[in-house]
Amino acid sequence: MSEFEIPAGGLVEAPAVAQPNIFPIEWRCETPKLAEIYERAKREGFNPADINWSELSPEAWSDDEKVAIMYWWALLSNFDSSGPAVFARATIHAWEMHEEDPVRKCFFSITRDETNHEETCQRVIQRLVPNGPQGFTPTSELQRVALNNIGWLYHNGGRYWTGYNRAIDRYPLAVIFTSFMMGEVASSTLFHGMAHATTHPVFREIFTKIGRDEARHLQICINLLEKEWPGLTDEHKTFITKQLRAGFVFLSMVLWEPPAQFWDLPGYFLHNHRILLRTAREAGLGILTYEQQADNWRLAIARVRKLVERWDIQFPAIPELDIEGVDVGDITAEDIIPVF
Repeated sequence: MSEFEIPAGGLVEAPAVAQPNIFPIEWRCETPKLAEIYERAKREGFNPADINWSELSPEAWSDDEKVAIMYWWALLSNFDSSGPAVFARATIHAWEMHEEDPVRKCFFSITRDETNHEETCQRVIQRLVPNGPQGFTPTSELQRVALNNIGWLYHNGGRYWTGYNRAIDRYPLAVIFTSFMMGEVASSTLFHGMAHATTHPVFREIFTKIGRDEARHLQICINLLEKEWPGLTDEHKTFITKQLRAGFVFLSMVLWEPPAQFWDLPGYFLHNHRILLRTAREAGLGILTYEQQADNWRLAIARVRKLVERWDIQFPAIPELDIEGVDVGDITAEDIIPVF
């Protein structure tokens, strides 16, 4: 006689789980390359606490130089400190949509990497300017200007987060993460360039490690998008074209200079921004020049254009860099859903 209790009419099937939901649990693997990249991420990730922070001596710079250097890290944190939340949200969404297991795990690995990048920003800022980026008391004109600019940066970061939160449930991952690819192509080469340009060994180590992470994120993105792009509708392709432009507009704040679209900034912001970056560059941070950053964007855009046009996706015009393409009109806060 069976030990189990089985009704005469047979076992009753459990109701289907209402979707979207993280259940039922499954571990499909349709893209082995993504699984390989995830394994690499486990080995390549770095621990910010292992960096020899004692070598980053605040006494090496004047107070204004320290604030100018801190300003660039606060600028980076406008993107990297949103990264953990952005990818945590994307990871949950991937579970709810029952994306294959390697996609979920790769998103988790990016969340972890971005948390490391955020911690790195935090450690540099706190070491050079205690209570920075916004809790310090400015004692010079440069410091007052830096504090004001940082407030405007974070104001715009908040607008980006609101737009991203609205978009994550409305569009396929292939649409949302196209602009992420733009950022990763440009940032992976930018950080390597900064690693060569900086005069400080701690900054060189940080830029090298972050650049390696960004290059891996790019591989994740390309594999994900090439899996998703074949099923795109014409409407989605048109929207991707606009997102490529939105990615350029949003990410140019850290990768070059912000275009007039989207950014809600006072008229003096850009002038003061340039002086702060020049001060940080002259102090040895390794910030590339205006033309070097423009060339970096042109190279990145050429690479991205080649990729998307393989899938019959049109590339937007980037008039700021004299790049021809489709005119997608104005880019508003509602259009900005890029990921960085």
